[in-house]
Amino acid sequence: MSSEPASGNAAPQASPCRRQCCLDDGDVCLGCGRSLQDILDWGAADDARRRQICRDAEQRLRQRQRKAAP
Repeated sequence: MSSEPASGNAAPQASPCRRQCCLDDGDVCLGCGRSLQDILDWGAADDARRRQICRDAEQRLRQRQRKAAP
């Protein structure tokens, strides 16, 4: 028996929020990597948009880590 919903789609995208909310000078959350606009859009976004927001946020976090590395 499959753990996926009957429609065959993956589980809904969970929020990447880490409850470490603080926006940098570019309005990007230091905790999850979402832009302020991403955060504002989240509630009305469909699952495909939410997955894109999460991919973009993860990329921002990786870029920040690379810049911070010695």
